[in-house]
Amino acid sequence: MAWRLRPEDVTALALGCALLGSGGGGTTTMLELMLAGVDSGPRPLVDVDELDPSTPCFGAAFVGSTILLGERMPGLAPFGRLVAAAERWLGTRIPAVCSIEGGGLNSLVPFLFSGERTIVDADCTGRAVPELDQMSLFVDRVPGLVFTCESGAGGVALVETDRAVDAERIVRSAIIQAGGSGAAVLAGFTVGDLREHAMPGHQRRALALGRAFLAARFTSPAELAATLGARLLTEGRIDRISPHHADPHVQSVEIAGPGGAVDRVVTRSESLAVLSDGALLASAPAIIVVLDAASREILQVTDLVPGRRVVVLSLPAPDWWLERPDRLRRVLPSTYGLAELDAA
Repeated sequence: MAWRLRPEDVTALALGCALLGSGGGGTTTMLELMLAGVDSGPRPLVDVDELDPSTPCFGAAFVGSTILLGERMPGLAPFGRLVAAAERWLGTRIPAVCSIEGGGLNSLVPFLFSGERTIVDADCTGRAVPELDQMSLFVDRVPGLVFTCESGAGGVALVETDRAVDAERIVRSAIIQAGGSGAAVLAGFTVGDLREHAMPGHQRRALALGRAFLAARFTSPAELAATLGARLLTEGRIDRISPHHADPHVQSVEIAGPGGAVDRVVTRSESLAVLSDGALLASAPAIIVVLDAASREILQVTDLVPGRRVVVLSLPAPDWWLERPDRLRRVLPSTYGLAELDAA
């Protein structure tokens, strides 16, 4: 049933989205500030079953370096030209918007359209992912998808293709030309497509996680994990960080764990796996959360530095990815050339 996000719930929702980022997806602070500048009233959301399945829908997201995005703040309406371009191409107004990334700052983007479009409580990843072709609509090969994105100097690029990798490569190239970060819009699908090919109830899950985190934030690591429905994997001091021998973008974060164990968190743009004395404890698509042990700040992979004391948790993977082997293959560590980290 329809529900409303109250202004006082934005902090909890943002924390839930940060937890679902698995160490990636960018910090939510910028979007929280943008939402504070849009309005201060309750923002209505609807479930996918409450709308006509033929209702056109789009998703909006920031693409590229989240660090650059923080240095070059967007305006309060960064997606207007991109939505207009998609609507011209498709020949119809698109009245509904959803999340296309389920973790990090992009989970909050639909709320920028409050009062202008119907916000649908669904998303296309359930967690942060690094590549656009990992969106569930692409994974399930929904036809007719269209991406629009910034290309620099006020330009807009549009890609329509049935080959998902084309969207990833062309949009990524346009964003690089635009300066390394920018806005993008995915359209060409309906609310009915979200019922079958996406993850309904995402915002509700994130809000519930955020509220639970706030309530138990400074309890013991074991109590916090139990409250979140998570597993406590390890806690300790980061001793060193080493690059992967075959991929400099992959890092091994070594932690002096309990009882003298040598624990490792393997990261790329998100946290991908946790090992203890070489034994695999958890790996993607499970959602790995690293917290500062003292402040309980939810850390991005770029925040992991030697000397920091951390707590590492694992939240269950979104069921959608586990339902079919072809879906699961798109989010396992082997997707990034790390087959040895796939769970058995």
